Parts: sequence; C-alpha cells; structure tokens
Amino acid sequence: MSSENGGPGAEPAGEQAEQLAFIRETVRKAKVPRAKPRTWRGAELAKELPVARVLVDKGPVHLDRLWDYAVPAELDADARPGTRVRVRFGAGTRNVRGGRREGGGLLDGFIVERVAESDYQGPLAAIAQVLSPEPVLSPPLLGLCRAVADRYAGSLADVLQLAVPPRHARIEGEPSPAPLSAPPVPEPGSWARYPTGPAYLDAVARGDSPRAVWSALPGPHWPAELARAAAAALASGRGALIVVPDGRAAARVDAALGALLGPGRHVLLTADTGPEERYRRWLAVSRGSVRAVVGTRAAMFAPVRDLGLAAIWDDGDSSHSEPHAPQPHAREVLLLRAAHEKAAFLLGGFGCTVEAAQLVDTGWALPLAAGRERLRAAAPRVRTVGEADEARDAAARAARLPTVAWEVAREGLRHGPVLVQVPRRGYVPRLACERCREPARCAHCAGPLEARGEAGLLHCGWCGQEARDWHCGECGGFRLRAQIVGARRTAEELGRAFPAVPVRTSGRDHVLDTVPDRPALIVSTPGAEPVAEGGYAAALLLDGWALLGRPDLRAGEEALRRWLAAAALVRGQEAGGTVVVVAEPTLRPVQALVRWDPAGHAMRELADRAELGFPPVSRMAAVSGPPDAVAELLATTELPEGAEVLGPVPLPAPLPGRPRRAGDPPPGERWERALVRVRPGRGAALAAALKAAQAVRLARRDGEPVRLRMDPPDIG
Repeated sequence: MSSENGGPGAEPAGEQAEQLAFIRETVRKAKVPRAKPRTWRGAELAKELPVARVLVDKGPVHLDRLWDYAVPAELDADARPGTRVRVRFGAGTRNVRGGRREGGGLLDGFIVERVAESDYQGPLAAIAQVLSPEPVLSPPLLGLCRAVADRYAGSLADVLQLAVPPRHARIEGEPSPAPLSAPPVPEPGSWARYPTGPAYLDAVARGDSPRAVWSALPGPHWPAELARAAAAALASGRGALIVVPDGRAAARVDAALGALLGPGRHVLLTADTGPEERYRRWLAVSRGSVRAVVGTRAAMFAPVRDLGLAAIWDDGDSSHSEPHAPQPHAREVLLLRAAHEKAAFLLGGFGCTVEAAQLVDTGWALPLAAGRERLRAAAPRVRTVGEADEARDAAARAARLPTVAWEVAREGLRHGPVLVQVPRRGYVPRLACERCREPARCAHCAGPLEARGEAGLLHCGWCGQEARDWHCGECGGFRLRAQIVGARRTAEELGRAFPAVPVRTSGRDHVLDTVPDRPALIVSTPGAEPVAEGGYAAALLLDGWALLGRPDLRAGEEALRRWLAAAALVRGQEAGGTVVVVAEPTLRPVQALVRWDPAGHAMRELADRAELGFPPVSRMAAVSGPPDAVAELLATTELPEGAEVLGPVPLPAPLPGRPRRAGDPPPGERWERALVRVRPGRGAALAAALKAAQAVRLARRDGEPVRLRMDPPDIG
C-alpha cells in the first residue's frame, strides 16, 4: 500500500503539506523558458488602422525606409506610434501561412504611424511583440533624427541608436514626478556685464527665439550665466537644453542650475550616472515631468518638450563630435533643433570657432560680447616668449623654463597656485638630435624614439623595440634633446626648480577637478586643467609650437582655443594674473591671445577659407576605403553640379599599439581618402547623392564597403 492511501509507510499530513509547499515554491522560482514571439497565424487584425509602419533597427542605408506590418487585434491598444516593437525581418515571399508572412530574424523597431491600408499588395508579417507601451519616439524627435540622417548621409536607424537609450523595463514601471510650475523670470546677474546680455534674457523669457554667439568673459561665471539663460526659457513656459563637452563642465552647470532653480526642475544626463539612472531621467524628460536638461554630447537628442532654448558651450571641443555613424556634431544638431522647433539658440565659449563666426557673418546669429574695457579688466596679462628670446636666454637653453616664465611662476607662487599647460602627456614623448635637431628615429621601422621612465631607456613609439647605441643619421651626433617634453617630465623639472612647492599633475590618467587656493604648481595637459579656488595667480603655456605645428587646417584655431581655456582660469589683470605663452609672437593665434580677440581671429580665418573654398564656407564629404571601392563609388555617384573631387590620397596607417579611431583603416589594409567639395547650398544634394550610391552598392553587394562622412572635422 502506498503512503498516499494512509498505509504503514504514510507520512504525517503536516510534513506532506510542507513538502508540497516547498515544491511549489521551487517551481515558482525556477527560470521558465521564455516563449518565442508568436507569428499570429490566422489571428484577427485590429479593426481600425490595422497596418503599422515600422522603422526596423537595422543600420545599412539601403534599408533606410519604413516597413509595413499587420497589427493583431490583441496588440491594438499597446501598438501606438512611438512604441518599441519586435518584428520578423528578412522572410521571403514563399513563407506565407494563414495569410501571414512568417520566418526571418527577430529585430527591434519603432512604430512610426498606423494606417488603414498598406501600399504593399502582398501578405504582411504581423508585429511579433510590443516590447513596451511607452511612446519613446515622439514626432519632434523622429523629425529631428530624420533631418540629422539626411544631413550626414546616414540611416535613420543609426541616428535613433544615438537618440533613444536602451530600455530598462523596471524603470519604465516607475512613475515620474509631477511637473513643477514655471519659475519666476531670473535677474540678469553677471549677464549685466554684457551690453546686450539682459536684453537676450528678456527676449527668451518673453517666448521669443533670439540667436546669439556668446564670447564669454574669462572667469568662473559662465556656468551661472548658462543657468540663468535656461531659467529664462523655463519662465516662458518652455524647455531648455544645454550641451557641454565633458562631465566636469556638466557638473558645474548642474550645480549652478540647482542653486538657481532648486531641486526637481532639471536633470543631468551624462555617462557617469549609469544606464538605469540615465534612462529614468530621460523618461522624466520624455514624459514632460522635467523641462530642463544639461548633459554631454548624447544629450543633444534629449526629448525636451516645447524647446525654448538650445545652448552649447565650447563647440570647438572634439568631444562634441559623435564617433559613431553617422557621426553628427552637437552644434549642428542643436542648430537643426533651434530652426525646426523655433527655439532660442546660444553658442558660447572663451574661444570662437570658424563655424560660429560664419553664423554671425551670415546674420543667422548676433554677437554677444562685453566691451573692451571690461574685457581688459577681466582678462589676465599675456606675455610671449619666442624662439629669438629663447636663443638669447641661457636659462632656456639649459633648463625647461625660459627666464621670463620662471620669474612669472616664482612671483605667482607668492599669491596662489600656478598652472603649467603642456601639450603632451608622459615623460619625453619625442626626442631629437641635440646638434642638428633631426628627429630621433628607430633603426628598425623609422618610428619616433621615446624615453620611458627616469632611466632614460630609448624605445620606439611604433614597434616598441629598444634602441641601443643610438646615433644621428644626419650628423653622427650621439646626444639627444627633448623635442616635445611631456607632463610628467615637466613636473619633475619644476619640482627641482621649486623644491619647496608641491607639484601636482592632471591628465588623461588622472584628472583633477579643483585645487585649493594655496601655492602649488599644477602641470596639466590641454583640456584637463582643474579649476582653482579664487583663480590661478599665473599660467605658463609651454611648447606652443607643438600645437601650432600640427598638420591640420584647424591647428591655429585649436591652439588658441586651448590657450584661452587655460588663461580664463587665471585671475584678471587687476588682480595681478599673468599668462606666459612660449610661441612665436608674430603668429596670428598668439596675437589673438595677447589681445584676447577670438572673434576677430575666427573672422580672419573665415575670410581665408572663403578665398580658398575650404569648410565651413563650402560643404565637404570624405570618402574613405579600399582604393577600388572608393573609385567605384565616386564613378557611380551622380554628384551635384560644380562638385570638385580632391584626391584620392593614401590614408596613414594607425600607429601600432594605439587604439583605433573612427575612420582609421583596419590593421594591415591600405585605404585611400577622397574629398568631395561643393559650394554653399549644395550640401544636402551631395549627401543625398552619396547616400544613394552607397545604398545601391550595398544592395547589390558590389565590392567592399566605403565610409562616408559629411563635414569631417579633420581634413589635414
């Protein structure tokens, strides 16, 4: 007799109940295999608007279109425009059962619209699953992404991957806070230092859409000024979006917004917040709970409701350029948003790019700057040390610092910290013969030699081999000098020159945010300069020729931008702040720094480029890839009238041991690049022609792929 019948071997009823409860709990906790999305074979369709046009998350440009899918009646309520769905893609016309196309791989996508009938006459596949009823793709965001894809010759799916963050189901289940009422109109504050600053804020607060290129005064006030501009937009009942180049700048603007507006009125969107928290804040913006956003590059697509102000700080920083396809620039995206959504626009910075100067030159935006007297009082005094001065200076020949720089540093250390900007990180990144100044090269691969560590051992920067018994191939010399001295070596030499003063470094490996207001030497690479409490007493900008001598069209503009960013951290001339730049004084960027005239430098650069037909006066596209593929694409593209093809020329191979950058050829492959230039107003036609030719090649699978980039930031 079994235990179930109450025989001799039967267990007590209490123990049996406990075992059954334990089994049920174990089964409940077990991971149940997830069922595959249904094919909805023979299922009833939605009675109204039974067809959904879906943007499939598949990047190639030849698939850049909307695809029609049937909407089952069971999914009718959730399958709204803007929601995420899962669909089957790639099924052939032979796989038709029950009036529905089946097969193909499962892909994610977005419903763009619902329609009554499909233009396609054959059987449609059904939407497999509605991933979430949350409408994350609003019509304004879709329109912006479409405009960005067209401008940069890319696919809409690629742009949406940049614009819409990955889904987190648990976060979508959380409610967002209720929106707050509009704050009062802010006082001008430090905007009163600019003649037209208060008028700009008043126009934004009234609901107008003024557009300005703002030359910010040096000093620590710019985060608070951006916060007041955003508060003016909120006071008008509209939203505000501020994009800055890095997390440190975003944290400063975030703190200024919190101090001015209080909690709950804005969100910070940066990578440091983590994917879940970032999605929670993004949803709050998408739902209209929060109307103000400050963030880094990815925030340019933040779905701010009724955008009233689009602002960008330091648009010349390379961090604003997205490395993923189609590689849009935050400045151009915000320009599109301001134009499409009729919002105010504010482009600010200590420097001025040629693109910003063009906005003023064409009348699209107006300049917003302080008067010369106030600028002279706020800016530090700038002194120059050229090659002729260094040649006459025995200290400059024997040591790291020219006498002028050493004296300025010594005097500055009596009153506070001193900033030392070095163009390179490391110990001694580049070496040259002491006698003839010929760069030291590796005997194995002709790569540049570097001195690593205090032992001074020579290694090749390309192949890594150690160079023993080096001698100069030009003059036979055996002695080396530092051609470009790195930040760590500079810190060592300054430590020996000022033994009683602490020396700190800030660079890629370790970036300092702030330093206290006490004597110290802060050695930093460009872009990693920490903010000093009360400002630096002095700044030394070393090896200026290393920035000016780069083989790049933007070398002068970029050098001036980096110098201004460092000099703006120094106390004003009235407080004794001094900046020493080691560069040839007669060069245009150096003179612009001395006069603190970035707008004038940008206008002169713009005039030179207009004469030569260089961007941004012209629109340009870079076509790179294997030589045969580049030639074939250019031959099949119906270029606009007047288009000029420059090249192709070989692309330099990426240096061994260094990470690949966007656009670099794969290791071991030889690539070429051609530049296609058109006159102003023909950029959209050029992008459309290149995109169409690329789509044909991909559809036919003709040859190897080719990379397209509109308006490349670095063209050599």
